[in-house]
Amino acid sequence: MADLSKVFGGPWAPPPEKLVAAPEAQLIVAMRAAGLEPPDEILMDGKIHRFRSGTKGSAGHGDKPGWYLVFGDGIPAGRFGCWRMGMEQTWRADVGRKLTQTEEMSHAKRLAEAKALRDAAIERQHQVASETVEKIWTGAQAALPDHPYLAKKGIGVHGARATGDGRLVVPLYDADGTLSSLQYIDHEGGKLYHSGGQTGGKFWQIGTMDEPGILYVAEGFATAATIHETTDRPVVVAYSASNLVPVTGTLRQMYGATQDIVIVADNDASGVGQRYAEQASAKYGARMVMPSILGDANDYAQAGHNLAGLLMPIKDDWLIPADDFCAQPSPISWLVKRWIQSRALVMVHGPSGGGKTFVVLDWCLHMASGREDWGGHKVRPGNVVYLAGEGHHGLRGRVAAWKHHHQAGKLAMWLSKDGCDLNTPTGYLKVVEQVRMLQDRPSVIVVDTLHRFLAGDENSAQDAKTMLDACNALMQEFNCSVILVHHTGVSDEAQHRARGSSAWRGALDIEISIVPGKEGVPMQIVQRKSKDAEMAETIYVELQQVAIPDWLDEDNQQVTSAVIVQAKAPTSAKKDSKIENHRKTFENAWWSSGAEERNGLPYLSRSAMMDYCVQKLAVSEASAKQYIKPSVPGKPIADLLMSQIIEVFEHGWIVIDEAQASAMMIRKSER
Repeated sequence: MADLSKVFGGPWAPPPEKLVAAPEAQLIVAMRAAGLEPPDEILMDGKIHRFRSGTKGSAGHGDKPGWYLVFGDGIPAGRFGCWRMGMEQTWRADVGRKLTQTEEMSHAKRLAEAKALRDAAIERQHQVASETVEKIWTGAQAALPDHPYLAKKGIGVHGARATGDGRLVVPLYDADGTLSSLQYIDHEGGKLYHSGGQTGGKFWQIGTMDEPGILYVAEGFATAATIHETTDRPVVVAYSASNLVPVTGTLRQMYGATQDIVIVADNDASGVGQRYAEQASAKYGARMVMPSILGDANDYAQAGHNLAGLLMPIKDDWLIPADDFCAQPSPISWLVKRWIQSRALVMVHGPSGGGKTFVVLDWCLHMASGREDWGGHKVRPGNVVYLAGEGHHGLRGRVAAWKHHHQAGKLAMWLSKDGCDLNTPTGYLKVVEQVRMLQDRPSVIVVDTLHRFLAGDENSAQDAKTMLDACNALMQEFNCSVILVHHTGVSDEAQHRARGSSAWRGALDIEISIVPGKEGVPMQIVQRKSKDAEMAETIYVELQQVAIPDWLDEDNQQVTSAVIVQAKAPTSAKKDSKIENHRKTFENAWWSSGAEERNGLPYLSRSAMMDYCVQKLAVSEASAKQYIKPSVPGKPIADLLMSQIIEVFEHGWIVIDEAQASAMMIRKSER
């Protein structure tokens, strides 16, 4: 008989048993992983047990914000959490093997039982605590102004009371005014909640809303009192960072969508205060301010800083006289002259694979590398944040090829690893938090592509609005431009405009089309809209292949990519460039005068054309008269009349070129 041990590499032996730690040890590890300091002893008896948890403010002898409830029979399982952190987590012991279906069902049942027991126990505790705190609060005396804690913080009493042992006591209320719990503050600032009292979503307001104005929200009593004394405005005490979100939600519901709510975040080293304040701000439309130094608003004031300036920045008058408004010139600031405006919303669109990312990258890399010229257009060096939602492999090669081709050094540019839903609170905060970590603010943030960062339907005006709001918020937060990279429609007539809702175009400062090259005509960069300036002339470019040094593929072949290089305009384009410029001048004057129409065709009066030439083109009145004379070749009106693009009508001209008229009227309807 054959020796099978030789076939299988030796005699058979059962697989070694998996070594697992005791359930108590596993639970301790899970608690620590959740950021809690576990108790010295773990009891798995199906009852709720409390422990200190090691979180901020839990150093007091009786303060035990952590809790756990675990069943020890069968497969040990249960729940644990910390009310101060606002967290709760399910737990099951690892028994070294996969559970049977019966055991899985039993585990699910145990977790449900643990939740029900915990909820019932907490409800009983809340009920008992509510009755007790009512008696304590009623019997407490008003705190004295010279109380050590008040003196230490430099604040008044503001309704705080004192217990028999000298501690301050402040209340926590429901939205309906029901007292839920109390917080006790000793002479050194140690804080304790009343055991069993309900604190989540509870608050206290210092001051009244008798006069309209700002409503502030802060974490602690001393912080809120300091803000109230500085502003003479009402301040809500939320009592903890995690409570900022539910409390702000309650206030928004109580006072309505138009109430100006300002959250004053604590600037703690962990960033917890800022994180919860930003969540509350994004979710409920509140403003947020935070001291520039570590600590809270009270620390900021006591350090000698201008708290009033932080809370109530002086605003310029909203309405200003027209004479003052036009007294000083306000030239447009550019990142790439005539193409990418500073602090503007820009969209670059083109068909899939048409080269739009190559073009946007070329602009961004010119800025990030400190180059000051792009095809004869001045470039302002600046930092770039590139939110890349797709094509990271190809993008890596494109950046490397550009650096090699231009012999560029270090780039002031950062790219995201993936996309996110930018028009949701979670996605927006993810982007903001990451950008805030940069040492210098960006000059531009690129979103490539819009589709990869949009939660919802690009054809929906409502979803488009949420994305546009997010872009505007980024522009305000970082004082930068935002470039959206998007696709065009599928049909031939839709190639000149962005895919989706017309709301996109209406919100843009600049719109740019990338038209792929064909039949001897290079790729075109065409400006479709420039809200504040003359539209730039079309630029012709092409892709030039670049071998990336030291980059080899799996077959040891040279890896290549491509870069944008300037191309010569085709002969026909040179001949038509003057007419094209005249077309743009006429259309810009038409928009400037209110986009009038006659018989369904664009109409521009002589006086409107004169005003545009003098005010926008900054030519003299004598020169402007030459612009509108039909007998002066080379000037806009004469050339457009000769080309049969316009004709005389009433006291001006109408556009009779079918393509031009149609494009202008479509753009007007989209606006």
